[in-house]
Amino acid sequence: QNDSVVAGGGAIEMELSKYLRDYSRTIPGKQQLLIGAYAKALEIIPRQLCDNAGFDATNILNKLRAKHAQVGPG
Repeated sequence: QNDSVVAGGGAIEMELSKYLRDYSRTIPGKQQLLIGAYAKALEIIPRQLCDNAGFDATNILNKLRAKHAQVGPG
């Protein structure tokens, strides 16, 4: 099984999702929920790419989240 991570395969969406999740934790009320929901929706793109390629989407997305948490933007 090949479960390597390829840059570009949803990487931008995962980084935006991370940024929005982090930002949503800094604001109160309903806006926090809306921004969090939008962040979650962005992860649909890499999840679908994983599903289409026959990979375990949950496993790959967890690895992507971990990599984005380590590296950060730039």
